[in-house]
Amino acid sequence: MTAPFCIEVLTPAHDRAGFSSGVEPLDRYFREQVSQDVRRRVTACYVAVEGATRRVVGYYTLAAGSIPLAEVPESLARRLPRYHAVPIARLGRLAVHLDSRGRRLGAALLWDALLRAARSEVAVFALVVDAKDDHAAAFYRHHGFTAFGSLARQLVLPLTNLSRSPLIPSASA
Repeated sequence: MTAPFCIEVLTPAHDRAGFSSGVEPLDRYFREQVSQDVRRRVTACYVAVEGATRRVVGYYTLAAGSIPLAEVPESLARRLPRYHAVPIARLGRLAVHLDSRGRRLGAALLWDALLRAARSEVAVFALVVDAKDDHAAAFYRHHGFTAFGSLARQLVLPLTNLSRSPLIPSASA
């Protein structure tokens, strides 16, 4: 039996031309720009590939960054050293192909990003995302992210909170 999909690093062998999430800026970025950003080392891109067909059914990008300590919610900041900025991993984009909606692929991609950030050899305090719209913000809030800073849809999930994330099945499940 073949797994429904696997998540792997984007390579030139992945066909990006047929990808359609229904969100044109995300689709255009994936078709036209992501390879350049990967080559320039400003982002890493991971794709969900169907096991049987090898068709790309989702993707996300991940990059290193920082946020000013002054923008971190006080409940989190009080446990951090008083540096000017805090290291984070930034989830830049996340999209699921229209044909793959309802399969919890978005949650799987998010979980993969969280695990990669937590396992990174470069220390990062949290995963940060700038949600594109209210629907995306609701998705991230559902998975434990909270708003912070001056932007309404800028959301953070401290990596120390992974054990409390709804993405992790409870022991009773």
